[in-house]
Amino acid sequence: MLEKINSPYDIKKLNTNELELLSEEIRSFLINHISKTGGHLASNLGVVELTIALHYVFNSPIDKIIWDVGHQSYVHKILTGRRDLFDKLRKFNGLSGFPKRKESVHDIFETGHSSTSISAALGIAKARDLNNEKYSVISVIGDGALTGGMAFEALNDAGRSKTNLIVILNHNEMSISKNVGSLSLYLSKLRTDPGYFRLKKDLENVLNIIPPIGKSIYKSIEKIKDSIKQLIVPGMIFEEMGFKYLGPIDGHDIDSLIDVFTRAKKITGPIFIHIITKKGKGYKYAENNPDKFHSASPFNIATGEFKKNGRDTYSDVFGKTLTDLALKDPKIVAITAAMPDGTGLNHFAEKIPERFYDVGIAEQHAVTFAAGMAVNGYKPYFAVYSTFLQRAFDQVIHDICIQNLPVVLGIDRAGIVGEDGETHQGIFDISYLRMIPNMIIMAPKDANELVEMIKLSTKIKGPCAIRYPKGKVDEYDRNRSCNFDIGNAEVLSEGNNVVIFALGRMVNTAMKAKYELEKYSIFPYVINLRFAKPLDINLILDISRKVDYIFTIEDNVISGGIGSGILELLNENGIYKKVVRIGFPDKFIEHGDVDSLFKKYKLDSNSLVKYVIEVCGDAKS
Repeated sequence: MLEKINSPYDIKKLNTNELELLSEEIRSFLINHISKTGGHLASNLGVVELTIALHYVFNSPIDKIIWDVGHQSYVHKILTGRRDLFDKLRKFNGLSGFPKRKESVHDIFETGHSSTSISAALGIAKARDLNNEKYSVISVIGDGALTGGMAFEALNDAGRSKTNLIVILNHNEMSISKNVGSLSLYLSKLRTDPGYFRLKKDLENVLNIIPPIGKSIYKSIEKIKDSIKQLIVPGMIFEEMGFKYLGPIDGHDIDSLIDVFTRAKKITGPIFIHIITKKGKGYKYAENNPDKFHSASPFNIATGEFKKNGRDTYSDVFGKTLTDLALKDPKIVAITAAMPDGTGLNHFAEKIPERFYDVGIAEQHAVTFAAGMAVNGYKPYFAVYSTFLQRAFDQVIHDICIQNLPVVLGIDRAGIVGEDGETHQGIFDISYLRMIPNMIIMAPKDANELVEMIKLSTKIKGPCAIRYPKGKVDEYDRNRSCNFDIGNAEVLSEGNNVVIFALGRMVNTAMKAKYELEKYSIFPYVINLRFAKPLDINLILDISRKVDYIFTIEDNVISGGIGSGILELLNENGIYKKVVRIGFPDKFIEHGDVDSLFKKYKLDSNSLVKYVIEVCGDAKS
């Protein structure tokens, strides 16, 4: 059946039994492909019938479907002509794991962060109205994304606006409840039937022309109706916000979904449809462990086991080290925004649950929540992906740094993360944090140094950030003591007329380049900066005066990064040498494996060697 589907219009030719067969084939297709490539599995298995029904009823791309976060858009991609591209899902030069406008006309809006779809959908709908056009606009948002404040801001505006808009809540954190089924569907049909609305309007007109008691009777009926709705309508909060609430609906019953979507198309004003789905449906390992199969690495289909080695990740090092320290210090608390496993804080949650806080997908709240705890004498650690910390930029400035509060930001997935692409690359945090007063920024060269930095952070009386990459680590020692202070850089290699200033994981790249350069009789200093702020001023100035050529390398955009900081420092002190800054260019970096991206953007050791040889060679000639 799946081989016959090359566009959404092919789905419309199928009957219910064929659509159910198609859903089974799509699940098999997803499991087989993602077991090899990795990707978001559980969320996509949960929206198979929902996606099929959407494309059966609506006419994409004329009707606009906006996927919140977008990691659950794989089925949408399959149904819109991209099935044959799944062998290179999230690979370099392959299919993106998120909606991409340049990839298909069916991808209406690019998403990768949560809670944005309703705002985008409302904007599209308002533009449609200004253009006097007629089509449906649909936002599909999960219950996790609905915890983000931006989603409620958009709901508030959409309900007030009375604009034709459909919001679908994909609720996958509970099993299907008793009020899903024929009764719920009957109530939804009644409340969406055109005859119901005509009767309501006719009754109002009749009563309003009966003087003088008609209006008072109608008002009494309205009060009784609203009281009953408060008791029996589970989505009353959305009704109060101005939406017509439909549901809950079984998200795996294609007939029910098609029916409610068809009726929703005919209603004017904002509609809120509550769909109940099961995350990971159809694959028992994903059903039982939806978190582990949220963003899965390649796995064995028969056993559900991931194809991994046993080494810890940087996230594990952070979580385990922080837990060790918190067991000794009752003032340390840990905070996550719905990512306890991804950030390694599951270790903390298991051993010290009373001091662990998961605030949901709400990074702005998390930062200010941490600030509140710091004001009251605690030492909060907020572990967050670099890309998601961007969402709390104002709170970092206003609520932490202005008050100089001792909040520690554990910036996970800093630098290139690879397969998730533009929306997830953590290549801006040095630039946007470096300019904020009171902020200290550290980046370890390896796991042992990460341990030392976490220990150092416990002594810092103001805000600080520790940025570390995604990936596995070599052996490390959590009992290691910290042997450096704030701002201390490390000389890893003495040299002659060339220096390479490196930060974080680029230190290893610099050392590889050093050994290769020695074959060309070029002996560079290699400096592990450790800190993006404050810089080790005395060391940098001293070595810069000794050399002719200065190179900086960082896993961050060049604009505003450590290279900029060193240039500023040299300029302020009257040192005018050849400075080559190496980092990511002024563009958004696409998806692909980390090694391929480093090579493409010339941040690998071979490219660094070529940079140095070219500069030194030109100078000699």
